[in-house]
Amino acid sequence: MRIQIFAAHWGHHELQPQVFIDRAKSAGFDGIEMSLPLDAAQRDDWTRRIADAGLALIVGQWETVFHKDFEPHKAALAELLHNACAARPLHINSQTGKDYFTQEQNRELLDLAADISRQHGVPIYHEIHRSRFSGHPMLLLPYLRQMPELHLTADLSHWCCACETLLEDQPHTLAQTLPHVRHIHARVGHAQGPQVADFRAPESQAALEAHLSWWDEVIRLRKAAGARHMTLTPEFGPVPYTQTLPYTQKEVSNAWELNVAMLALLRQRYAA
Repeated sequence: MRIQIFAAHWGHHELQPQVFIDRAKSAGFDGIEMSLPLDAAQRDDWTRRIADAGLALIVGQWETVFHKDFEPHKAALAELLHNACAARPLHINSQTGKDYFTQEQNRELLDLAADISRQHGVPIYHEIHRSRFSGHPMLLLPYLRQMPELHLTADLSHWCCACETLLEDQPHTLAQTLPHVRHIHARVGHAQGPQVADFRAPESQAALEAHLSWWDEVIRLRKAAGARHMTLTPEFGPVPYTQTLPYTQKEVSNAWELNVAMLALLRQRYAA
C-alpha cells in the first residue's frame, strides 16, 4: 500500500502560491491539502501549479463554519463541494454540519455530500472535528450505524480535547470508528487541547504513542482491506493551536517545523 503524506496549507495563506508549493515539494511532501478559492481562475491557477510541481491535491472544505443556520449552511456546502470537485483532487476533506443541528439536518448534509461525490466521481471524507456533526464520539456513532458507507478523516486530537482523555476509556468507540477512516490528520492532541506544544518533547510522549497506535490501526485495517493507498496530513496549526508565552505572545513552537518533523516520523514508521 502506498503511503502519501501531504503538506497542510493552513497557516500559510500569507505566502504566494508558488512559494508555498516549492516549500512543500522541497520538504519532501507528496502533495498539498488546502481549501480552494471559489473564483475559477484562481482555483485553476492553484491546481495547475500543484500539478506542474508533480504534487497531488486534497481539497479541504471548512468554510461552512461561518454559516450558523441550516439552510445557508447547506447552500454553502453544496457550492464549496462542487467547487472542490471541479479541481479533480485525490479526495475532499469536509468539515460537515454542526453539533447543534438536529440529526436529521446533519444527515441531510451527509446525503448531499454523497450525491455530489457520485456526480463528480470524487471521494468526500468527513472530518472528525469539534463543533461539527462528529465533534464527540457519542454524536458520531449513530451516523456510523445508519450510514455504514460513511468515510471519515481521523483527526482524533479533537476527541481527546472533547473527552478530556486520550480515549483509553473507550476502546469500543475506536473499534467502531477506525474502520471508516480513509484519511488521517496527523496532529497530536492531549486531554486539555487539540495540539501539544511539541510532539517530540518527553512530556508529550504518552499522547504521541496514543495517536500513533490509532494511526497504526487505521493503516493495518486499510492494508487488510486491500487498499492501494493511504493519505496522511501532518496538521500542526498556527496560533491559537500553537501555544504562546504569556504577555509576549511569542510562539512556543513552529507549526511548519513540527509538520516537517512529523513527515519524517511517518516516513520512517511506514516505510515498509
